[in-house]
Amino acid sequence: MSDEEHHFESSDAGASKTYPQQAGNIRKGGHIVIKGRPCKVVEVSTSKTGKHGHAKCHFVAIDIFTAKKLEDIVPSSHNCDVPHVNRIDYQLIDISEDGFVSLLTDSGGTKDDLKMPTDDTMSGQMKSGFEEGKDVVVSVMSSMGEEQICAVKEVGGGK
Repeated sequence: MSDEEHHFESSDAGASKTYPQQAGNIRKGGHIVIKGRPCKVVEVSTSKTGKHGHAKCHFVAIDIFTAKKLEDIVPSSHNCDVPHVNRIDYQLIDISEDGFVSLLTDSGGTKDDLKMPTDDTMSGQMKSGFEEGKDVVVSVMSSMGEEQICAVKEVGGGK
């Protein structure tokens, strides 16, 4: 045995950001990782097997955070990475001057690390509902260490 002391640096709980799934089982509307980005599949086409080799799946997908279109071709028998995608609703408490929002969590705490959405209609809906005193609920999508506001709803009448 050696007398060396091992020191491991770790900042997360070790949970994987993705899980493997066979390419032939991924369907339209599902999620896939293309070029390291979490994407929603909008089109899948499968080519037949050739003289030598595998049937191939052609995926067309949209990045869930940047809305960029990405494509990939994978043999249908191979595994693809599928991202864990979570969607959580929070109530809007405050909008700061620097473009960050303050959100109320289910446990009663606050979440202050998200920026206003870049989409003008969503940010406009958030601002107008907040200024009118309505209860504004935002949906936050998170995947692979990224988070972004993806939907806004107004609940109730307010003042």
